[in-house]
Parts: sequence; C-alpha cells; structure tokens
Amino acid sequence: MSKNPTPEIQLFYARILDWATKISFLLLLCTFAVYIFGILSPFVPLERLPGYWSRPAQFYLRDTGIQTGWGWLLELHHGDFLNFLPITILAAVTIFGYISLTYKFFRRREIILGLILITQVVILTLAASGLLKTGGH
Repeated sequence: MSKNPTPEIQLFYARILDWATKISFLLLLCTFAVYIFGILSPFVPLERLPGYWSRPAQFYLRDTGIQTGWGWLLELHHGDFLNFLPITILAAVTIFGYISLTYKFFRRREIILGLILITQVVILTLAASGLLKTGGH
C-alpha cells in the first residue's frame, strides 16, 4: 500500500468533483428557471410567501402542509420543490467521488483505502438519510 495517493488518483477525484459540481449547478439553474417562469406550479404560491418570511419555520410547515424530511421527493411536480433535487445532488458530490475512487483503489490493490472509502460512503449515506436520528434537527 502506498503512503500517498498518486497525483493520478488526486486528479481523477478532482475531475469527478469538478464535473459533478458543474452538472449540479447547471441543473440548479434549470430548475430555478422552471420555478421562476411558472412552468410547474409552486406548492406555495409566490404571492403567499412574504406572509411566511417573518414567521418561525414550524408555523410555515404547519400552515402550508409541507412534510419534513424526505417528504419533498413526493412534491417534485411542484416548481418550488424541484429545486431541491440539484441541491441534493450537489450535497452528494463527495459520495459520488468516493464511489468512483473505490473502484480505482481496489483495482490498484489498495484494499485498505478502498475499505475506508466504502465505510465513508456508508456513514455519509446514513447521515444524509436521516435514519440515524441523532443530534441536530
């Protein structure tokens, strides 16, 4: 096992991050355009939004009937919820990069590094899933 990843591995990971970030940003611009131009109707009409700005989030959620957690996935047919999809993809860019690197490490017979990446992917995925219900929100 090598002590330092070669520049080839570092450049590969950087390219994955670069492309995934650019694609996510492009998707974010597209979904925002869908929202702004009203191509898909929003869950919460634009004219009602200013009334919620000064209120705590719990009242906003209660008054609009928005579900917390991963409930937004069921509302992707609304323009305001569609924006969450590229944000989620952007948040998962590191996971995509780690999955890509895992193959490279195993191919190079750097088993320990591959197992560390698999562990990181599992932990990050569990943390993002909300299944652990620990701390924070």
